[in-house]
Amino acid sequence: MTDAQQRFLLIINGKSAGNPALREAVEEQRKAGMLITVRSTWEGGDAALFAEEAADAGITHVVACGGDGTVNEVVNGLMRVAHDRRPALGIVPLGSANDFATSAGLPLEPGPALAATMTLTSYPIDVVRVTAEESDKSSTQYYVNMTTGGFGAEITSSTPKTLKRMLGGGAYSVMGALKAWGHRSYRGTLHWGDQEQNVSLLLLALGNGRQSGGGQVLAPRAKLDDGRLDVLLVKDFSSVKELPTLMNELQSFPSDGEYVRYFTTSQFTVTTQRDDPAWPLTLDGEACQYDRFCAEVVPLALRVLLPEGCTLLSTNDRH
Repeated sequence: MTDAQQRFLLIINGKSAGNPALREAVEEQRKAGMLITVRSTWEGGDAALFAEEAADAGITHVVACGGDGTVNEVVNGLMRVAHDRRPALGIVPLGSANDFATSAGLPLEPGPALAATMTLTSYPIDVVRVTAEESDKSSTQYYVNMTTGGFGAEITSSTPKTLKRMLGGGAYSVMGALKAWGHRSYRGTLHWGDQEQNVSLLLLALGNGRQSGGGQVLAPRAKLDDGRLDVLLVKDFSSVKELPTLMNELQSFPSDGEYVRYFTTSQFTVTTQRDDPAWPLTLDGEACQYDRFCAEVVPLALRVLLPEGCTLLSTNDRH
């Protein structure tokens, strides 16, 4: 495809619509001859709708301008479009965490980020489909980075952003120590491959990407294009004395440690224990609660603009 054929739609989170650096970057790219349309969201669901409509408008690249939640909503809109008509996804990070963009090595400032979307190559990556049940309702959602469940989801949604910035990746361990005697167990049944296990967990992470919660690496070996979910299970503990062992295992991610288990699969199902509350989850930072859910990889479903040599792509492995 030649540059003359490329048409870009920028979907901007309404909270960031007045960002002066982004406005300047858009003007600069237009002056350079790039065909850019801009749409700003007003309410939930707008970003997905704009992305879904983009193909019919002749758009070749949809650029999500916002945080991980905006990226997630745009991805869900693009997944409603037939694969052979689906525009490529670009990202201009404007959120507080920007976990996906950071781990992918994308520029984090509006000007360089937008300039990059005009020149980067698009690579096919996996998307994760989550089919979920809550009470009598069922739903289907998609994500490209990570789902966290249990205590990890509570921290992501409840830890003040100022504290997250101060603590960085240490927010999980510090909050774990603070809440050690107040947290509840997340009990349920897990299914993957030919495995079934009844568990009492502190944390669950299902990674397509590597980090969540503003920089916490929970799936260090994840690749975006390998057809696999990287699963992190952190078993519950009964005493603060056990925290050092747990935290040490979170540095090494053993396949079957005393508290930590890390493995890969293409499909993973969680059923909450009967009469227990639904598990709190975050899908790419978006909070929800489900009684039962199944996460499965949709291989190479979406083309994303990524840096050359991106370490999240298995094609760039040097091993």
